[in-house]
Amino acid sequence: MGIFDKIKTAIFGGSAEAAPVAKPVEPLKPAAPVAASTSAPPASTPAAAPAPSAPQTAQASPSSSGPVDITPILDAAVKKSGQKLDWRKSIVDLMKALDLDSSLAARKELAAELHYTGDTNDSATMNMWLHKALMKKLAENGGKVPAELTD
Repeated sequence: MGIFDKIKTAIFGGSAEAAPVAKPVEPLKPAAPVAASTSAPPASTPAAAPAPSAPQTAQASPSSSGPVDITPILDAAVKKSGQKLDWRKSIVDLMKALDLDSSLAARKELAAELHYTGDTNDSATMNMWLHKALMKKLAENGGKVPAELTD
Protein backbone atom coordinates (compact mmCIF):
# COMPACT_ATOMS: atom_id res chain seq x y z
CA MET A 1 0.00 0.00 0.00
CA GLY A 2 1.41 3.36 -1.03
CA ILE A 3 1.52 6.52 1.04
CA PHE A 4 -1.43 8.06 -0.82
CA ASP A 5 -3.51 4.93 -0.19
CA LYS A 6 -2.62 5.10 3.51
CA ILE A 7 -3.74 8.74 3.64
CA LYS A 8 -6.93 7.97 1.73
CA THR A 9 -7.75 5.01 3.96
CA ALA A 10 -7.06 7.04 7.11
CA ILE A 11 -9.48 9.74 5.92
CA PHE A 12 -12.16 7.73 4.10
CA GLY A 13 -11.98 4.67 6.34
CA GLY A 14 -10.85 1.10 5.80
CA SER A 15 -13.93 0.04 3.84
CA ALA A 16 -13.66 2.99 1.44
CA GLU A 17 -11.88 0.95 -1.20
CA ALA A 18 -14.32 -1.96 -1.02
CA ALA A 19 -17.50 0.12 -1.07
CA PRO A 20 -17.47 1.08 -4.76
CA VAL A 21 -16.87 -2.53 -5.76
CA ALA A 22 -19.37 -4.24 -3.45
CA LYS A 23 -22.32 -1.86 -3.57
CA PRO A 24 -22.87 -1.77 -7.35
CA VAL A 25 -22.87 -5.57 -7.49
CA GLU A 26 -25.52 -6.03 -4.79
CA PRO A 27 -28.19 -3.73 -6.33
CA LEU A 28 -27.69 -5.31 -9.75
CA LYS A 29 -28.73 -8.75 -8.47
CA PRO A 30 -32.07 -7.59 -7.00
CA ALA A 31 -32.71 -5.43 -10.05
CA ALA A 32 -32.65 -8.44 -12.40
CA PRO A 33 -35.49 -10.36 -10.67
CA VAL A 34 -37.54 -7.16 -10.43
CA ALA A 35 -37.05 -6.51 -14.15
CA ALA A 36 -38.08 -10.09 -14.96
CA SER A 37 -41.43 -9.63 -13.25
CA THR A 38 -43.54 -7.31 -15.40
CA SER A 39 -46.11 -6.53 -12.72
CA ALA A 40 -43.54 -5.84 -9.97
CA PRO A 41 -41.69 -2.75 -11.32
CA PRO A 42 -44.42 -0.17 -10.60
CA ALA A 43 -44.80 -1.47 -7.04
CA SER A 44 -41.04 -1.91 -6.57
CA THR A 45 -39.94 1.33 -8.19
CA PRO A 46 -40.46 3.53 -5.10
CA ALA A 47 -38.75 0.98 -2.87
CA ALA A 48 -35.96 0.39 -5.38
CA ALA A 49 -35.42 4.07 -6.18
CA PRO A 50 -33.07 4.77 -3.23
CA ALA A 51 -30.96 1.67 -3.93
CA PRO A 52 -29.89 2.67 -7.47
CA SER A 53 -28.91 6.15 -6.31
CA ALA A 54 -26.54 4.71 -3.69
CA PRO A 55 -24.39 2.76 -6.19
CA GLN A 56 -24.23 5.75 -8.52
CA THR A 57 -22.93 7.88 -5.67
CA ALA A 58 -20.66 5.07 -4.50
CA GLN A 59 -19.06 4.91 -7.92
CA ALA A 60 -18.31 8.63 -7.77
CA SER A 61 -16.95 8.49 -4.22
CA PRO A 62 -16.03 6.12 -1.42
CA SER A 63 -19.16 6.97 0.52
CA SER A 64 -22.63 5.83 -0.45
CA SER A 65 -24.05 9.11 0.86
CA GLY A 66 -21.85 11.37 -1.26
CA PRO A 67 -18.38 12.86 -1.13
CA VAL A 68 -16.45 12.44 2.11
CA ASP A 69 -15.97 15.84 3.76
CA ILE A 70 -12.32 15.78 4.79
CA THR A 71 -12.47 18.92 6.95
CA PRO A 72 -14.25 17.50 10.02
CA ILE A 73 -12.30 14.26 9.73
CA LEU A 74 -8.93 16.00 9.71
CA ASP A 75 -10.00 18.53 12.35
CA ALA A 76 -10.97 15.60 14.61
CA ALA A 77 -7.66 13.86 13.88
CA VAL A 78 -5.75 17.00 14.89
CA LYS A 79 -7.77 17.29 18.09
CA LYS A 80 -7.19 13.61 18.88
CA SER A 81 -3.44 14.01 18.32
CA GLY A 82 -3.23 16.63 21.07
CA GLN A 83 -0.72 18.60 19.01
CA LYS A 84 -0.96 22.01 17.40
CA LEU A 85 -1.12 20.93 13.74
CA ASP A 86 -2.19 22.91 10.67
CA TRP A 87 -3.27 20.25 8.16
CA ARG A 88 -4.68 22.96 5.85
CA LYS A 89 -1.20 24.30 5.10
CA SER A 90 1.30 21.60 6.00
CA ILE A 91 1.68 18.14 4.48
CA VAL A 92 3.80 17.17 7.50
CA ASP A 93 1.06 18.25 9.92
CA LEU A 94 -1.60 16.46 7.86
CA MET A 95 0.39 13.23 7.96
CA LYS A 96 1.07 13.63 11.69
CA ALA A 97 -2.64 14.22 12.34
CA LEU A 98 -3.38 10.90 10.64
CA ASP A 99 -0.62 9.22 12.67
CA LEU A 100 1.35 8.42 9.52
CA ASP A 101 5.07 8.60 8.90
CA SER A 102 5.82 12.21 7.94
CA SER A 103 9.55 11.75 7.49
CA LEU A 104 11.36 13.19 4.49
CA ALA A 105 11.70 9.68 3.08
CA ALA A 106 7.93 9.12 3.33
CA ARG A 107 7.24 12.49 1.69
CA LYS A 108 9.69 11.68 -1.09
CA GLU A 109 7.84 8.40 -1.61
CA LEU A 110 4.53 10.30 -1.78
CA ALA A 111 6.12 12.76 -4.22
CA ALA A 112 7.08 9.85 -6.47
CA GLU A 113 3.54 8.42 -6.28
CA LEU A 114 2.03 11.79 -7.21
CA HIS A 115 4.59 12.30 -10.01
CA TYR A 116 6.50 15.25 -8.57
CA THR A 117 9.10 16.39 -11.11
CA GLY A 118 10.90 18.98 -9.00
CA ASP A 119 13.96 18.63 -6.80
CA THR A 120 13.09 16.40 -3.84
CA ASN A 121 16.07 17.86 -1.97
CA ASP A 122 14.22 21.21 -1.90
CA SER A 123 11.84 19.97 0.76
CA ALA A 124 10.05 23.30 1.27
CA THR A 125 9.01 23.53 -2.38
CA MET A 126 8.23 19.83 -2.53
CA ASN A 127 6.08 20.04 0.62
CA MET A 128 3.98 22.89 -0.78
CA TRP A 129 3.52 21.01 -4.06
CA LEU A 130 2.68 17.78 -2.20
CA HIS A 131 -0.01 19.43 -0.11
CA LYS A 132 -1.74 20.93 -3.14
CA ALA A 133 -1.38 17.74 -5.19
CA LEU A 134 -2.72 15.64 -2.31
CA MET A 135 -5.78 17.86 -1.92
CA LYS A 136 -6.51 17.57 -5.66
CA LYS A 137 -6.02 13.80 -5.58
CA LEU A 138 -8.32 13.43 -2.56
CA ALA A 139 -10.97 15.47 -4.39
CA GLU A 140 -10.59 13.24 -7.47
CA ASN A 141 -11.08 10.18 -5.27
CA GLY A 142 -14.32 11.23 -3.62
CA GLY A 143 -13.17 13.71 -1.03
CA LYS A 144 -14.94 16.99 -0.42
CA VAL A 145 -11.99 19.34 -0.14
CA PRO A 146 -12.30 23.07 0.65
CA ALA A 147 -12.02 24.98 -2.65
CA GLU A 148 -9.18 27.15 -1.40
CA LEU A 149 -7.05 24.03 -0.92
CA THR A 150 -7.44 22.75 -4.47
CA ASP A 151 -6.60 25.99 -6.29
